[in-house]
Amino acid sequence: MLKLEGVRAFYGPIEALKGVSLSVKEGEVVTLLGANGAGKSTTLMAISGVNKIGGGSITYDGRRIDGLPPHEIVKQGLSQVPEGRRIFSRLTVRENLDMGAFTIRDKALAEKNLSEVYDLFPVLKERQSQQGGTLSGGEQQMLAIGRALMSSPKLLLLDEPSLGLAPIVVTKIFKIIKDINRRGVTVLLVEQNARAALNLADRAYVLETGRITLEGPAKELLENEKVRKAYLGESDG
Repeated sequence: MLKLEGVRAFYGPIEALKGVSLSVKEGEVVTLLGANGAGKSTTLMAISGVNKIGGGSITYDGRRIDGLPPHEIVKQGLSQVPEGRRIFSRLTVRENLDMGAFTIRDKALAEKNLSEVYDLFPVLKERQSQQGGTLSGGEQQMLAIGRALMSSPKLLLLDEPSLGLAPIVVTKIFKIIKDINRRGVTVLLVEQNARAALNLADRAYVLETGRITLEGPAKELLENEKVRKAYLGESDG
């Protein structure tokens, strides 16, 4: 479904991605692990067209999408939930969700998507007239995910969905991600909570200073000594 081959990306003279290659198959949950500054968010921004790449290729559903503007990539069925949620704080919950459906011309489809988002997140229906900025952190994350789902994505890019949330809310968010995947949406997940991500994912990649250094089935990476030490907080002792 998604394939990156030798993708390079730059911030001025700094090379943030140094030939990243990865793939996501239809129906999978794939997670991308790495420390702060490794290039995880840059990778997602490159896929969604926000960051232009400086080399390599990005193919989605058999079509090159690098070079397309972000709104055209959304129309292809690829949607991103950015790090830090980035909801429209002064707009209501409903208005935020309507913004997510800006590429949908079919009103019946937009209403169907809204109904499914409210089914996934009943709290958003309860608070649809409330300003987004007055929601709790967990509710704002649900709103950000709901907004992304309004465009009928086939592939959802999630950037640090558990960031800054209480453990009980993190558990809830990961259950929702699993539910979204069961409903037929493929997921590429960037996540600092490596244990939760690996328990959820089918496959995983480890990104270090702009390069993929490990890849494989998520269960295997959970048992990998390097991953356990670097990302799961375990030591020899």
